[in-house]
Amino acid sequence: MKLLWAPIVDSVYSPSFGRRKSWLIPTQYLIGLFMLYLSGNVEGWLGGGDVAPNIGVLTFCFFGLSFLAATQDIAVDGWALTMLKRCNVGHASTCNSVGQTAGYFLGYVVFVGLESAEFCNTYLRSTPADTGIITLPGFLYFWGVVFLVTTTLVALFKTERPCDHPSHPEQEMGIMQTYHLLWKIIQLPSIRTTVLILLTCKIGFSACDSVSSLKLIDAGVPKEKLALLAVPMVPLQIILPLVISKYTAGPKPMDIYLKAYPYRLLFGVVAAFLVWVTPFLISGGVVPLYYYVLLIVSYAFHQVTLYCMFVAVMAFFARVSDPAVGGTYMTLLNTLSNLGGNWPSTLALWLVDSFTYRTCSVASVDNDCSSADETQACVEAGGTCNISLDGFYIESLFCFIFGWLWLSWGRNKVKELQRKPDKDWQVVKRRNSR
Repeated sequence: MKLLWAPIVDSVYSPSFGRRKSWLIPTQYLIGLFMLYLSGNVEGWLGGGDVAPNIGVLTFCFFGLSFLAATQDIAVDGWALTMLKRCNVGHASTCNSVGQTAGYFLGYVVFVGLESAEFCNTYLRSTPADTGIITLPGFLYFWGVVFLVTTTLVALFKTERPCDHPSHPEQEMGIMQTYHLLWKIIQLPSIRTTVLILLTCKIGFSACDSVSSLKLIDAGVPKEKLALLAVPMVPLQIILPLVISKYTAGPKPMDIYLKAYPYRLLFGVVAAFLVWVTPFLISGGVVPLYYYVLLIVSYAFHQVTLYCMFVAVMAFFARVSDPAVGGTYMTLLNTLSNLGGNWPSTLALWLVDSFTYRTCSVASVDNDCSSADETQACVEAGGTCNISLDGFYIESLFCFIFGWLWLSWGRNKVKELQRKPDKDWQVVKRRNSR
């Protein structure tokens, strides 16, 4: 849906106000007003006690917020390509990464902590209370006001280059012409190769990224403790993109991607080892402190490799995208990148049980607990179905082997794409075409 909406955002605008500001300013005002409206009604809609939640209204409101946020994302991506000089356009990925991490930390980690009465009573208050320091309505109201104020400042003080500016000349296009250009983008040989790379590059990480945390929970690690591991990672996730920006903002951002790739593959082996050793380290349901230290160190290593790859590929997208249809171009590449991560992870979750081998603890019952009937027969015989080989380890081995095979093939393909001149990525001829 976002990909189909992007050409409209690229083609419909007010030249006097600015191509990107025409969408960004109204969208952010609407987001702010939405939040203010939600702040006064959300508690009633969420229900509680004998009152059922109003699912229909909540769905409509949060769909509206998501739609507005997607529109904002398209406009910001397109504006970044023309706001920054071509030699600095790779810094857009740094801003993206740092902004997303800071937003996640403030909007989720900080909110969940300060909204929790237990957390506030334990760590922040001398006198206990029944509620947290902040509430959901108060949180929405505050950020609604922030959206309105910051949007007003951007509207008043940030100007946008006109479409005929010599540094980033752009052509006025109709809606159908922009959709036609989207089709032309997809037909570019360089994009076709990029599509193949983006849809396959994350297969090697799928077992680790989607299954390992669930296996740790099964092994006895409390899920709330596992979720808290994200908190000490926030400073790393903010600082790391700034540190590597001098490399990703250059002409070869994907060099960082290729260097981080094998280390992220190796972490898949580390994750499998952690899952295997966890039951031996956790005794009687008590998780020792040194185990959490081990998890934090391992998770930090994973985040370094993940963020190096994320910032690098986003910088590459910004470098190759045609500014004339920047919002559509970036949305297409981001959609493909997200799809390339989602489908292998979903498949890994779906197949992990199919690859798991079980046996019944009662020797007289000859079945492998591969179906509901066989499992029931084992239970009726007084036994339990024990895992003899977890499918996670099979998936981890497959992903590791596939990842190395992909790297041996993909390294040269990625470098070849990185060497292509701008004209191989552009779909709109410029007056000063290079």
